[in-house]
Amino acid sequence: MQGLLHVYTGSGKGKTTAAVGLCVRARGAGLAVVFAQFLKGSATSELQPLASLGVRVVRCKSTPAFYSRMTPAEQARCREEQRRGFAQAVKAAPRQGLLVLDELCCALALGALEPEPVRAFLEARGSGLEVVCTGRGAPEWLLEMADYVTEMRAEKHPFARGIPARRGIEY
Repeated sequence: MQGLLHVYTGSGKGKTTAAVGLCVRARGAGLAVVFAQFLKGSATSELQPLASLGVRVVRCKSTPAFYSRMTPAEQARCREEQRRGFAQAVKAAPRQGLLVLDELCCALALGALEPEPVRAFLEARGSGLEVVCTGRGAPEWLLEMADYVTEMRAEKHPFARGIPARRGIEY
């Protein structure tokens, strides 16, 4: 199988959900799957079901707040955790199969991850590795490199009416 690069970006809901659906499909076809998650503060509801399907889950250490609301010292610790998480994801990536880098685009856009190691990995990955990168603010170089680019656009969202994120639906 020729491994291609997907980017799911934009302001709308559904980026991680689409990536999780692809994980399920890939596991159903017998592919090795790794789901690596960046910048998520707490464990999200998709992790346990993915693990039960045989998906290897890699998570960066929990972040104390949104990156933009962290102190400089917290941001420095967060950057180190994101680097460690990326290194773990690269190490865990199957030679043949699927690697999801959930919220990687946000980590890049916020400066929590440096672009050079990410770009180097994507360029050097084996031809049988399908990679999905999700998150808002995908950098232009990643969009140009991608084989698939999907932008999720928020037309309407209950958060605008004051309805907070709900466990099992938004996280």
